[in-house]
Amino acid sequence: MAAILSVSGSPSATSRTARLLRHLDDRLRLQGHQVTSLEVRTLPPVPLLGADFRHPAIVEASALFERADGVVIGTPVYKAAYSGLLKSLLDLLPQYALTGKTVLPLATGGSTAHVLAIDYALRPVLS
Repeated sequence: MAAILSVSGSPSATSRTARLLRHLDDRLRLQGHQVTSLEVRTLPPVPLLGADFRHPAIVEASALFERADGVVIGTPVYKAAYSGLLKSLLDLLPQYALTGKTVLPLATGGSTAHVLAIDYALRPVLS
């Protein structure tokens, strides 16, 4: 089956986004997929925010994307967009890191006003 990378862009350890992703991860594993989880908040902040492409943790995060057949990217909605933490990681990935991969963007929001955040903020970055 497929190798799936599940990425949580939430800065919170107890987020609804992470719970949603872990539920989806379990369902994918039951279907026989190999799922690897990446919590962006666990990456070291100095290389993440300082754009240190050569730091071992950033190199490994990029390699996880490279090895994946599919990527699930989850984020809470802040200010009608995806989290800044997720943006920090996406900015460090090679330009075509998602080319040829199936990508599922997921977002958790506080109201129905956040429903368009995927289409207007996250999907263009992932495309």
